[in-house]
Amino acid sequence: MRFSRLFGKTLRQAPAEAESISHQLLTRAGMIAQEAAGIYSYLPLGWRVLRKIENIIREELDKAGGQELLLPVLQPFELWQQSGRDVSFGESLFTLTDRKQRTLALGPTHEEVIADLVRRYIQSYRDLPLLLYQIQTKLRDEPRPRGGLLRVREFFMKDLYSLDVDEAGLDESYRKTSQAYRNIYARVGLPTLMIEADSGAIGGKESHEFMVLTEGGEDEVIYCSGCGYAANAEKAQSAKTDTAAVSSQGRESRKGEPMNMPCLEEVATPGAQTILEVAKHIGVPTSQTLKAVFYSADGEFIFVVIRGDLEVNETKLRNALKCSDLRLATEGEVIEAGLVPGFASPIGVQRIKVVADDSITSGSSFIVGANKPEYHFRNANYPRDFQVDFIADLALARPGDSCPHCRCELSSARGIEVGHIFKLGTFISERLGASFLDSDGRSRPVVMGSYGIGLGRLLAAIVEQSHDDKGIIWPLSVAPYQVYLCPLHMDKSAVLLAAEKVYQQLQEEDIEVLFDDRDDSPGVKFNDADLLGIPLRLTLSPRTLERQSVEAKWRTKKEAQLLPVENLAAEVKKLLDETVTFES
Repeated sequence: MRFSRLFGKTLRQAPAEAESISHQLLTRAGMIAQEAAGIYSYLPLGWRVLRKIENIIREELDKAGGQELLLPVLQPFELWQQSGRDVSFGESLFTLTDRKQRTLALGPTHEEVIADLVRRYIQSYRDLPLLLYQIQTKLRDEPRPRGGLLRVREFFMKDLYSLDVDEAGLDESYRKTSQAYRNIYARVGLPTLMIEADSGAIGGKESHEFMVLTEGGEDEVIYCSGCGYAANAEKAQSAKTDTAAVSSQGRESRKGEPMNMPCLEEVATPGAQTILEVAKHIGVPTSQTLKAVFYSADGEFIFVVIRGDLEVNETKLRNALKCSDLRLATEGEVIEAGLVPGFASPIGVQRIKVVADDSITSGSSFIVGANKPEYHFRNANYPRDFQVDFIADLALARPGDSCPHCRCELSSARGIEVGHIFKLGTFISERLGASFLDSDGRSRPVVMGSYGIGLGRLLAAIVEQSHDDKGIIWPLSVAPYQVYLCPLHMDKSAVLLAAEKVYQQLQEEDIEVLFDDRDDSPGVKFNDADLLGIPLRLTLSPRTLERQSVEAKWRTKKEAQLLPVENLAAEVKKLLDETVTFES
């Protein structure tokens, strides 16, 4: 490709709205162009990168036994109603009405369509297992598109679905696909970490994300250097040490309930409403208090109780309540429920759903609100003094907390999710009637798994991970071109003739080459070469031609080397092959 004919122009400055490094560099390099919030065009250079990523994914999934198909973007809305995920996806699900007033969904994912196909085509256990995948456009009405390709509304995605007869088969499909993912990330030059994750609107009993740790990441990863535990902050757990102060005469019963504990004692706390104010006023650590937090979950008022030194993880709470819409209750809603903001506790509460973090069981003699202004209770204990509808892990794990497995200190890092895999189980297949006959002739639901990779996000993550102050540094495996042919002083006939000859020779050897045939200064050409990040730059100039040579410089190295003009294509091919072998 001749640079003079290339569609898309490089920019010296990134658009003001481009915040992430990948957004800035991909836009400046003329690889993507924004059409609207969360909607992008891929220009020829960017599209070449995306296609290479796509081919790597395809090769690895085919090796794992995957079969590629193509599913429709338009989906019958009733399939989503049957699965119940029209509610869990909520406003993220794009819908439209056709001329016959039939509602259709624009597919954000395709579990329902796969289940519908299984219902029609799978009959016997002999038809299973299967790994079916596609690479296709997805659409989600993302409320806050940002970061360029990192969070968009329209995107290319590889989604694979495993279909098995039982949980053991699902485990094997999960293992096999996880390994294919590791192979993919290795080939595109991305070091990744497989972490525990929340299943979100996709659903399922277990899921993992593949994270690229980078300062530009929008996700927080909580991890333990001691045992290797790692999870998304939405999912992460921490050990909740028993920090409660137990009186000298107090003791634990066989069931763990406090015996002979001091009775509730009302204490005045004028002007103290926050946990820190109350703890300081009474002279106890915040871990010796219980915090009341109020939410509205699908319109229902919810009273959450958690130890005062912890914070509520709203993702965990949403999952525990099985609700779609969760928000903090307003002060007016708290008062309307008959509670006193700043002085509330679950003691004596009636006709309100009360849920608690399991930290309320990791201590005793807590300080809680007395349900009247300016007063709190000492010595509150569960279950002696109050009841809850259910207890679950609802706390946000934080760096500095103890690991739930080995008690080492947890740390955190920023990361970009580049893949998400789910053990769906049977909840979708049961609802859509996707079943098979087992060896005994009994009908059983197909056990499903779902596995996604966003190609644009993966492309952006490569840039976030691999760049410098001059521009992108593409791995050879996904670079738009392998070689940047950069002749200088094109007004010299000898340079022009030599460059055309080299360009022809490289093409004949099937070497992907971008020929900068513009009559621009060396500074402009070198800056664009670095910005575009093409791995190998070949420079011709009157000086190099005097020595019958061409300067070869890798994008990742400072030093250059001279290659003879004679048999140059063969020498370049050798260099490229050696690099491919090294990267493999």
